[in-house]
Amino acid sequence: MNPIRKKRLYLIGMMVAGIGVAAWLALNAFDENLMFFFSPSEIAEGKAPTGHPFRVGGLVSNNSVKRRSDGLTTAFDVTDNAETVTVEYTGILPDLFREGQGIVALGQLNESGIFVASEVLAKHDENYMPPEVADSLKTAHDEGVKEMQQQVSVQ
Repeated sequence: MNPIRKKRLYLIGMMVAGIGVAAWLALNAFDENLMFFFSPSEIAEGKAPTGHPFRVGGLVSNNSVKRRSDGLTTAFDVTDNAETVTVEYTGILPDLFREGQGIVALGQLNESGIFVASEVLAKHDENYMPPEVADSLKTAHDEGVKEMQQQVSVQ
């Protein structure tokens, strides 16, 4: 192999290695910043990762908001009308947070099945619903209607 061809092959090899390292770094950074959304039904089915951050959304269940004695920690249930997940948040809740309100919480699921939130979002009026939450509620509603129709047809 002549020296020019050897030098060219070495240069191409270094460029491929450099592109590979750059791609790996970019994909690694993307993976660390990727935040998935799960509904309470998906969490109940075991689709949500334990110990890895993700978002959960739904409606705050009625009569579920409980404040701890420290004054900052609040526990409440989030539902998609099919399943419910308990959320625990330490901090000041948004002004629009209330029972029956649609929320999105960022955090992670602990070993006991409680979602420990680092942030709770309720930025719109009671008519707003994030698209993921609306889809989840619609799916749960449709499944409930199908179950009722099956029960009625059996009788």
